[in-house]
Amino acid sequence: MGTNAHNEAKKRMKANQIFAAMALDHAIALFREVQKASPATFQQATAAACGALKIRPIFMQKQPFEKRASSVRRALSLVAAEPIAEEMLATYFIKCRSELLVDWLDTTKTEHDEGTLTQEQPPEPAADDLIAAVDGFMGKDDDRDRPLLLRAFAAQSVVDWPRLDSILEEL
Repeated sequence: MGTNAHNEAKKRMKANQIFAAMALDHAIALFREVQKASPATFQQATAAACGALKIRPIFMQKQPFEKRASSVRRALSLVAAEPIAEEMLATYFIKCRSELLVDWLDTTKTEHDEGTLTQEQPPEPAADDLIAAVDGFMGKDDDRDRPLLLRAFAAQSVVDWPRLDSILEEL
């Protein structure tokens, strides 16, 4: 990997890092929504948390939701949990906050079908267009899921938008 590619890789926040940086109350709210909309996804993350944190599943299931969510967040913060963390964020935005996801994709003119990308690797908009899209998207309201969506979108393995990574460093 060349120096520039290495620097770009360092800038990009991974899904597990997003969970590590997320406030616990935000994570609990996110997990509560995912549990309602996609119980299987939340169960998968809970099982991963049990394995990663060496917690017996029966013990985890008896915990109040907030404690389970805290454990899941901790587990999804681990490097090894990157694929599950990415899936959790994708599920949250596709199933729970699709209006926000569709707004972002429409703003960037990224092809999608009700929030699901239709291209394997969507092209990054021109620099000025992307800056305008981020400013417009972030300026609509103070919904704390707006910056989370941008970070989750950039963290998706199929998205390679270095300019967005640079913009997100400033947020």
